Amino acid sequence: MKRIAVITMARNDENFLNKWVSYYGKEFGEENLYIYLDGEDQNVPAKAGNSHVTKVPKIGGKVVKAEKARLLYLSQRAAELLINGYDVVIGCDADEFLIIDPKAGVSLKEYLSNAEFDTCLSALGIDMGQHLQEETVIDWDKPFLQQRSYALVCSRYTKPVIVNKPCQWGAGFHRVKGHNFHIDKNLYLLHFGSFDMKMIEDRFKDADRMSAGWGKHIARRAKTIYMVTEKKAKTGDFYLKLARWHQSHIRHIYSWNKPSMGVWKLIIRIPDRFKTIL
Repeated sequence: MKRIAVITMARNDENFLNKWVSYYGKEFGEENLYIYLDGEDQNVPAKAGNSHVTKVPKIGGKVVKAEKARLLYLSQRAAELLINGYDVVIGCDADEFLIIDPKAGVSLKEYLSNAEFDTCLSALGIDMGQHLQEETVIDWDKPFLQQRSYALVCSRYTKPVIVNKPCQWGAGFHRVKGHNFHIDKNLYLLHFGSFDMKMIEDRFKDADRMSAGWGKHIARRAKTIYMVTEKKAKTGDFYLKLARWHQSHIRHIYSWNKPSMGVWKLIIRIPDRFKTIL
């Protein structure tokens, strides 16, 4: 088995960090998790367990500038881990969860231990929403996918979060500078930053996020909720395969190494086999 580490940086995100440690800890062992808290005023998550938690001076500035600085820092930490004995590093936000399709028949660690790729590997991005007519406020103590069933297939979250060589992630882990991307057929990156309307409303009350210019970004996340509520969801693996093909061949004009869904807003119902994963 390969040595695999998972890293993240977060601020004011303890609920997600607790879930992040619980999920990735089971997959790779808590001792292989590295959490960097953005600000020395942050508290260590209550369920951090044996993960490595480091408080760093708060990264100041507005969204774009701060994101570039954050990902430069995390890219450097990932490089150090790879140089010092890890074979693979997964980098993602605290509200993002890399999962493997149960049909693959192996654990995520087993799958990545046998995966062959050059520098980076991507998973198909799934932006989880809340169907306002069918789903209630999230209960953080219960499995997420037993409470949420609908999502937007979103190229913004088709991120090259898996790396096996020192490299430089772009802002938000959205690309690896100087490298193409490959979307693995069995991996999905589930983003939960849009999966609860109350959570989104509460984030507008977060003075840190508002002062850093996150208002428009947070408001945009509510659009996923409206889309999964109003649009009829597609079912079956056909649409997931089609989305993967589409993103593999359609690129952003301004960035050749970032995938795109174009104008296609694909809403899906999460396959039932995923329900016990997270």
